[in-house]
Amino acid sequence: MLIKINGEEIDVAESSTIHDVIDKTNAPYAPGSIVCLIKGKQELEKNVSKYKIKTNKGSIIIQLDESDEAKPLVDVWKNQYGEFNDLNIRWSTSIEVAVGPIVTDLEPTSEEYKYYEGDVVLSLSSFSNESTHLIMLKENTTNVYSVPQYNKGIFAHIIGGKKTLENLTDDDKVIGIEPIIERSISTDRVSISDLSTVLQEGNELYTYISFEIDEDSPICVEHLFSYIKDDKLKVSYDCESFLGFYDLEGIDKPKEHNTQRTRGTITVRNEGVGVGKLFIYRENRVLYPNHTTVGRVLNGMELIDIAKENDFITVKSQQKQLMLLNKTQSEATDILSAACVEHVMEGLVDDDAIIVEQSPQYTVDILKEGKVITKSIKKDDLCTIKFVDNAPRSVRYFKLLSGLLENPVGQIKIHFSVPGMHIVIFEGDKKAAKGLIPENNPVDKVIRGQIGITNMASKSAGLIGIRFEDNSEFGPTAENFEATNIIGDITSDYDYLEKLKEGVVVYVTESNNES
Repeated sequence: MLIKINGEEIDVAESSTIHDVIDKTNAPYAPGSIVCLIKGKQELEKNVSKYKIKTNKGSIIIQLDESDEAKPLVDVWKNQYGEFNDLNIRWSTSIEVAVGPIVTDLEPTSEEYKYYEGDVVLSLSSFSNESTHLIMLKENTTNVYSVPQYNKGIFAHIIGGKKTLENLTDDDKVIGIEPIIERSISTDRVSISDLSTVLQEGNELYTYISFEIDEDSPICVEHLFSYIKDDKLKVSYDCESFLGFYDLEGIDKPKEHNTQRTRGTITVRNEGVGVGKLFIYRENRVLYPNHTTVGRVLNGMELIDIAKENDFITVKSQQKQLMLLNKTQSEATDILSAACVEHVMEGLVDDDAIIVEQSPQYTVDILKEGKVITKSIKKDDLCTIKFVDNAPRSVRYFKLLSGLLENPVGQIKIHFSVPGMHIVIFEGDKKAAKGLIPENNPVDKVIRGQIGITNMASKSAGLIGIRFEDNSEFGPTAENFEATNIIGDITSDYDYLEKLKEGVVVYVTESNNES
């Protein structure tokens, strides 16, 4: 049986499941994501009211006439619009553009009618249904177009692309016509997470979205990449006009490239309430300076249209992120070589040294310069942390402050270190720490190697600390237990940290150790 997956038609065995088809085609799909199942496009198109007529000079958008008088003409159009594909512009005058001919079952009349700019007419030239033409009006006119008896032959009106219409000549042609499937009429689209669902003849599947980045927004584009985890985006909010992704809300981003927020546009909020949020638009929205454009969806808007809060969507970028942190120098060289980017190493140059800094920081800038400088350290000098689950605000504060919210390697700077005290304290941020309520306070004692944060119960809220011995009185930041939030355990060798001096930067990453 024939089905489509991500726009490509394939022949599959009867009773094939979604899983079977994904396996057979190797379609991009991240486990746990939704897929979009369209039961039948023919049914879907019954509710379509707009069509895009694509020519070699650009596109023209028409909207069907919904009156009862035009219905017989609309039915002919919906059944036969594909026959106008690949046809030449038959004639072009100052009044009209004609495409055709095709054969229909319509019958002509000889009446003269008044027509207006933007009318779209089915005309039976020479009073023959074998010479049915599509007429698009540039100006008002009165004419005998040998139209059928219905609605003066008018079945649609031009709502976009008038400049394209003006530029068409006899040397041009129609290269495609497609219905515009709007979200409001997508009643036959279903969100599926069960890959064992059996498919039927004519079904269409969409497993992922692809997007292109906006190279004029390098900082905010990197923020977009940071939202993508394991090739997936998690929806935080959905409404008629957009999907929202809010996991990185609160991270300040600059005003970069600002464009119209048309359907498929991806933006980052750059100012005000919700700064750092990511949006993908289902419908056109007005230009707004507090949104930086970071990209545009190229394929898979079907998934954007059906996704709901907490759904995961598989994503694929036309340009891969060049994030080298926490990779070895050898791994980075391979990645950069494939991208035709020069790799300059600083610090350790051993193949297995771990990269903790890169310059430029952002993918777009790396590609423009054609070169990136990486700084690496010994793997044993990278501090790994296993975070707790029961101190979400404090863990987020630490990740925000260190940079781990967006990057695989973060940085914290030593604020206080005295030999013999078996404690090291790192700089905090009092402003960001205002919301640090007490959570996961120690009970009997603080265990050696635990990392903690001073909460709002103390004037020193936001400081970060590590203890190098058990203590039954004070937390890792030398505060009492009520003012201490434990956020995790150091899972790497950390004894060397006790010997470091104030002002030294410590590189941190999240532990992959599940034990």
